[in-house]
Amino acid sequence: MKSDGRIFQLSTRDIPKKWININPDLPEPLSPFLNPADGTPVPLEAMQALFPESLLAQEVSMEREIEIPEDILETYSLYRPTPLVRARFLERALDTPAKIFFKNEGVSPTGSHKPNTAIPQVYYNHRAGIKKLTTETGAGQWGSALSFAGSRFGMDIRVFMVRVSYEQKPYRRVMMQTYGGNVVASPSEQTEVGRRLLQDETNRPGSLGMAISEAVELAGREEGTNYALGSVLNHVLLHQTVIGQEAKQVLDGLGLKPDVVIGCHGGGSNFGGMAIPFLYDKMAGRDIDFVASEPLACPTLSKGLYAYDYGDAGKYIPLAKMYTLGHDFVPPSVHAGGLRYHGASPIVSILKHSGLIRAEALRQMETFEAALLFARTEGIIPAPESAHAIASAIRAAKACRERDEEKVILFNLSGHGHFDMASYQAYFSGGLEDFEYPEEEVRRAEAQLPRVEMKVNA
Repeated sequence: MKSDGRIFQLSTRDIPKKWININPDLPEPLSPFLNPADGTPVPLEAMQALFPESLLAQEVSMEREIEIPEDILETYSLYRPTPLVRARFLERALDTPAKIFFKNEGVSPTGSHKPNTAIPQVYYNHRAGIKKLTTETGAGQWGSALSFAGSRFGMDIRVFMVRVSYEQKPYRRVMMQTYGGNVVASPSEQTEVGRRLLQDETNRPGSLGMAISEAVELAGREEGTNYALGSVLNHVLLHQTVIGQEAKQVLDGLGLKPDVVIGCHGGGSNFGGMAIPFLYDKMAGRDIDFVASEPLACPTLSKGLYAYDYGDAGKYIPLAKMYTLGHDFVPPSVHAGGLRYHGASPIVSILKHSGLIRAEALRQMETFEAALLFARTEGIIPAPESAHAIASAIRAAKACRERDEEKVILFNLSGHGHFDMASYQAYFSGGLEDFEYPEEEVRRAEAQLPRVEMKVNA
């Protein structure tokens, strides 16, 4: 391990050789996907129209470790291991006794953690003979990562990008196109569900749930085409555990254990990827505060309902048990586009429901203030999504100052904000405002939930 006392860099030989699978060690078993018509579990074979058998096997695997193929490790070596950084300048600005560390996933080719799962998903689909993948993207980080991975393995990529982000973040579109991705604003006229959604003008800004429906519809009707999801599913969190494993290896080498572990939360992939390798310490009795940081405008874990719901607005995907704000949720146009999903990973949902982790909902203005402080101390302009984790880390560091506690705070810097300058421009011009998800919307969402859960419990 190389270090100058601030930046800790492992060598390529230290890239994790296995992914960590938490499924067998969850505090309660994962609930099956359900058929909304009769509440019966959906067999794995029914999902083969969208996913290759290899990824479906990972989705339900009870092996605690899954070996990473050599071809994936070779592509990982383009940017992994990513550095773990001691945020000494931020510590000094906060006058805190805490030690703050962040994992810098922004050094990947596309500037975020997303290639960690895009590469395996394209690899396994390519091995299965699939020629094209469809997907959705919010802020564009996932679409960029899948387009990059597609270029590595010769795969065609079609991306449905949430319209408000399509308009806010034009250079994310250009990045996808540079890697060969075909990008469409969602909802679009290219699918039946898109045309139906566009009949209601309130749907025009789009949502991840809508974009998922379009991508799934296209995959279902085109031969040789599968669907890829950038968060939420078990195999996605599995692939992201390389983040936490590398962080743990460095901290173990320094003789340190984190007291607080933080990640921003949209669907759950980067939070899960950081948290899962450390959760075993908490299960063994160590006191660790796991914080999932999310927008107050889309507080899935903080205010959502723990219930069966659709993962998409078009109701194409089977029901999953998760925290949800309702499948027809249309989020406000906050700039953290990657955190605007109505649902949460079933794994993260179980961890939250069992009390192993907690959620922290943050106002948009607080996250941008945190982003500015981070940029002016550590020199990195963070993505608006990552700014949520920074804001939670700052909260934790200030609490340490008030209590004179020397804790170790670890957070995942999931990506840089070089393509999010319009967000910062809106902040400087006074064009941003805080939005809090209203309680009456929670009650409305509850009324719209599918009634299938009652049949399951009956």
